[in-house]
Amino acid sequence: MRNPLPWYVSLIATAGIWPMLASAAEQQPADEPARQPAADEQVIQPQVERREFKVLHIPSNDIEFGLFTGAYNTEYFGTDVVGGARLGYHITEDFFAEAVYGNTRATDEVFRQILPGGVFRNQKEKLTYYELSGGINVLPGEVFFWKHTARPSALYLIAGLGSTHFLDQRRFTASAGFGMRVWLANWAALQVDMRDHIFSIDVLGQQRSTQNLEFSGGVTFFF
Repeated sequence: MRNPLPWYVSLIATAGIWPMLASAAEQQPADEPARQPAADEQVIQPQVERREFKVLHIPSNDIEFGLFTGAYNTEYFGTDVVGGARLGYHITEDFFAEAVYGNTRATDEVFRQILPGGVFRNQKEKLTYYELSGGINVLPGEVFFWKHTARPSALYLIAGLGSTHFLDQRRFTASAGFGMRVWLANWAALQVDMRDHIFSIDVLGQQRSTQNLEFSGGVTFFF
């Protein structure tokens, strides 16, 4: 029968192994706590589908030519159809110049009910005018025709000077008004306009300054 190891041999072996176990325990890292997201890190990454869109803008073509028709009220002498043409130049996106020619007719029908023969040689007399004006676009925007269809537009103010030919006389004329353009394409637009043409006429021997309102609409082409 083998003799058990002396007690001091076991003690020495235990003393030699213990430092090795302690060193291994120190080298083993402690369990790391669960990683917390940074304060500025977004936890949920949204999946947003980007939509393409077209930015509307006023076309940059500088020269315009248009035709218009509407109603012209000659003070004291009734309202009749007016027609004409306009030629314009856009100096900048905001400022433009315009020359316009129009013609209509005036009637003395009301005076013929009071005065035999009226005040004109004929019951209706031709009235023509031409003016050179300057304008400014004050409210550019867009107009929706359908749910998903919009076109650029601009509200403008305009004023000018010119001449009116009426009853074989030329009369100095000042005008002022406002209007709106809606672009159907880069080369065409619808235009509505209201202007007051101010000039003096002789009414029954008295010189009077008259306010002659014109409401018109038409199509304008750009190139």
